[in-house]
Amino acid sequence: MEGNIISVILLGLVCGAVARMLIPGDAFEHMSGPVSWLLSIVLGLVGALLGFWVFTSLLGIGDPQKFDWGGIIGALIGSLIVVGIASAILNRGRRRTTV
Repeated sequence: MEGNIISVILLGLVCGAVARMLIPGDAFEHMSGPVSWLLSIVLGLVGALLGFWVFTSLLGIGDPQKFDWGGIIGALIGSLIVVGIASAILNRGRRRTTV
């Protein structure tokens, strides 16, 4: 059980960090330290769930009984989508308040 939890946290961290590196000007780039790490994990986990759902339910690719490292491509794509949408929403809100 502990191994599964650690694997899920690592999946979230890897996917969230890679997605944040690949999205130019993400709304979270000013963060650092533990908050940045935690945010990367959360964004990565939400993205991994989104990618898992899209690939298994909508596209019929992969094993719907497993959520593991084998689905890292779907998890990364989902994380890119989540970071991109979150950045667009937060950056849009910042532009409104500064004008």
